[in-house]
Order: sequence, then C-alpha cells, then structure tokens
Amino acid sequence: MTSSIHQAREALGHRLRDIRKDAELTGRELATLAGWHSSKVSKIEYGKQTPSEEDIRIWCRHTKTDNQVVDLVATVRNIEAMYVEWRRTLGTGTRRRQHASRTLEARTRLMRWYEPLLVPGILHTAEYAEAVMRRVIEFYEIPDDLDAGVSARMERQQILYRGNHKFHFIVTQQALLTTVGDGSVMIGQLDRLLAVMSMPRLTLGIIPTFAEYRVPTNQFIMFDNRLVHVETVSAELTINQPREIAFYHKVFEELAKQAVIGNAARALITAALDHRRNELPPQTEP
Repeated sequence: MTSSIHQAREALGHRLRDIRKDAELTGRELATLAGWHSSKVSKIEYGKQTPSEEDIRIWCRHTKTDNQVVDLVATVRNIEAMYVEWRRTLGTGTRRRQHASRTLEARTRLMRWYEPLLVPGILHTAEYAEAVMRRVIEFYEIPDDLDAGVSARMERQQILYRGNHKFHFIVTQQALLTTVGDGSVMIGQLDRLLAVMSMPRLTLGIIPTFAEYRVPTNQFIMFDNRLVHVETVSAELTINQPREIAFYHKVFEELAKQAVIGNAARALITAALDHRRNELPPQTEP
C-alpha cells in the first residue's frame, strides 16, 4: 500500500514538474510566486509530499494551466483511496464488500461492466456465487462468512428490477466456458443468463472466442462517467480521474463493437448450455 501511494505521488509530481517546465519556471521561481518554502516544489515533484487541492490551484494559476485543475484535483483526492488491498477490503469477510458494492450501484444510472473470465457478480446464481466466494475466502485466507456473503450478493440483484438503472454487460465467450463449481452449477448460471437477456434495461454482449485483438484491457466496471473499479489479483483500484475514465470509455466502446448481442449472443449461451448438459452423466432409473 505504502509503495503504491508513493508511486502515485511520484507520477503526479512528474506531471506537475512537466507543467512547471513548460511554463519556463524554475522550482525556486514557482515557490516564490506561490509564497512557499523553497523546498516545497521539490518535495512535491519528487513524490515526497502530496499537494493539497489549494496547492494544485496555485500551481496551475502561476503556470497558466487552469484548464488542468479539475483533473489534477481529482488525482490528489484519490491518491490515498485509489489502491486498496483485498486483504484490507475483505478483512472481516465478504459480506461487507458486497454491501459497499450495493451502495455504489444504487447511485449509478448506467453501469458498464466487462468481464474476461467470469460472469458479472450481479448476474450470479446463488450456487455460482457460492463457488466463486469459496475460492476467494480460501485464496485470501479471510474470515469464512460464505453464507452471509452469498446472501448479500443476491440482495444486490434487486437493483436489476428497481429504479431507472441501465446495465450494459460485456463478457468474453470464455466466461461462458470457465467452470465455476461443477457442470450443474454452470447449467444453472447459463440458464440465468438466458433469462436476464429479456430484461429491457439490460444489454448483454458476448465477444466471440476468435475475435480480433484491438485494445489493451482487463476486468473493469464503470459507474456512469464518474468512476471505474478495476480488480487486480492483490487489490481493487478506484479510478475517477477524467482522463483515465475517458480511456476506459474508449475501451468499452471498442469491446461493444466486437460483442454480439440478441439472438447471436443467445446462440453462444445455448451452445455452452448444450455442451454442459451433454457432459452430465445419464440419469439412472430408480
């Protein structure tokens, strides 16, 4: 956590240093104009000190870059919050994390969600969610609150039926094929996807296995145009810098162009479902 924050401070400092140099000011000259101690500019530029929001406004005023204030302030506000280790987030189990997601989702008008390997969380069946969460609990060695976590995840799904929310999910075809739990769990989950496809406020796109590579990407969720969640192995990133959100918007639009929807998507799900059913052992007569 400490290392990551320092890296974020350094990245911000490098950006501010470029702005200062483009304005043809030395560090000492900027400090004098701002009324700061002569070492403050250096500390900020080398990531040893996080600038305040007021520091950013003063920096931009004296470098004549007021058009960058909004983006830079957003960066400052999220240096401490942008990187949260899973062991910290899940320190008391999975239930708390589910409730935090529910609160955020309730404030979102349009949710855009891309998953390259699994079905998105708020589309899970209870059995699929249980299998996923069991792996999470075992891997991160966190308190076992499996039943409470699954229950909270199921509660999150009420947002699909209430309010004026809209949802655009994109998954790869691999997400239909990744075995979570066992064959019967997958059959239930694939049936669930077929059912939710008929919801008028929900779009489910599937990127076929042999689609062309076009953009770099990873799992991410966009909440309107105000923030993005990215899940890595070790941590969850919260991104709300406008310039970075614009990148994710661009990526999502490109993925949406590659994804099939409607009958074509239904055909891919049905094919995966038929494959799972054919794998089940034949029923024996009593």
